Amino acid sequence: MRTTVTLDEDVAQAIRQCMRERGAGFKETVNDLLRRGLRGGGEVEAYEGPTFSSGVQPGVNLDKALSLAAALEDEEVVRKIEMRK
Repeated sequence: MRTTVTLDEDVAQAIRQCMRERGAGFKETVNDLLRRGLRGGGEVEAYEGPTFSSGVQPGVNLDKALSLAAALEDEEVVRKIEMRK
């Protein structure tokens, strides 16, 4: 089956790159890429996000972090009011 397809420049560039990496021709590369795309669920690279120390003391339950933040804010408001007396 012969079909004419017009490729966007970025797609054509990506295909040329794949051809160089694989040492394969245009038809073979395009067919392989289309098969993988149509099959779906191809290889997915695992993402590992950055880690950091939160500075939270051991034993502090962060399941209710908003409640904790509200309680700390309330304590600070009370402290400031008491300083004015």
